Formats: sequence, structure tokens, C-alpha cells
Amino acid sequence: MTVAVFVRCGLVSVHTGEMTSGRSSGEQPACIALDLYKLQRNYGRMHALDVLGDPVRRRILELLAEGEASAGAVGATIGEEFGISQPAVSQHLKVLRDNGFATVRPEGTKRLYAVDSRGPSEAREWLSTFERFWLPKLAALDTELARGRRQRRLTSKTTSKQQTPQKET
Repeated sequence: MTVAVFVRCGLVSVHTGEMTSGRSSGEQPACIALDLYKLQRNYGRMHALDVLGDPVRRRILELLAEGEASAGAVGATIGEEFGISQPAVSQHLKVLRDNGFATVRPEGTKRLYAVDSRGPSEAREWLSTFERFWLPKLAALDTELARGRRQRRLTSKTTSKQQTPQKET
């Protein structure tokens, strides 16, 4: 017996049984499917990095970071870039809204979306526990860059003094 796990677009499928190209002796493989979006909806919020882990949602946030946008405008851009339908984009907007990454306000018949600072700050807060790993390295890089700029400045001053002729008295 074999077990195969497939993950595609938020759907996890677990298949057990013979996974050959031909049918086994009349035995049908068992299949269990979990819709991750429905699980999230039923059991609470997703972790901030799980929300940001999807490239479509990251791109939506990039669009919203430029300013408020209607669901239709976001759907058209995302649909063109990723080849997904307007209802699929609406599901991504709902995940962003439900997890504190986007706000929505009605304006006439349109729904205008904007970035909500709660979601990104939650992600930043979680990532801050790991700053000790990269902040010292970034500080060291900054120091080396400053040394290099200083060295180039001193070298250029020395070179320019040597090239200027001395006045005779």
C-alpha cells in the first residue's frame, strides 16, 4: 500500500492504496481531502506568515500598499498576472481581511480595500524574535561599507593633491 499527499491551491489530498497506472484488483484507493481555507475559517485565524506565504496574497498586498483599490481593480490585475478568476481573488481578499491584513469599506456599489497595519505588524513582531541572527551581520556590513567609502574619499583626496601643480613663490 502507498500513501500520497498532494497540496494544491489550499487543498490537501491524501490518497492511500495502489498508485499504479493500471487498476489494482478492483480496489479503489481511499482519498481524504482537507480544504485549508475552510479549516482556517472554522478554527480561527491563520498565522501571519501563512497568510504572506501565498504569492497571490503578497501581490495583492503590494497593490494595496500603493493605495486604496476596488475589488474589481485588484481582481483584474491579479487575474491578468496569475490567471485566476475574480471569485478566487475575492477569496484571497477575504483571507487578508479576516486575518487583519486588509480593510474594506463600501463606496456606492464598490468595495474599496486598503492595507490594515495589524497583519504586517503581527508578522514583524514574530520575525523580531530572530533579529539577533541578522542584525549584527547587517551592522558589520554597514561598518565595512562606511570604511570603504572613507578609504575611497581619502584616496581621491590624495590623488587630487598629487595632480594639482604647486604654485611657485
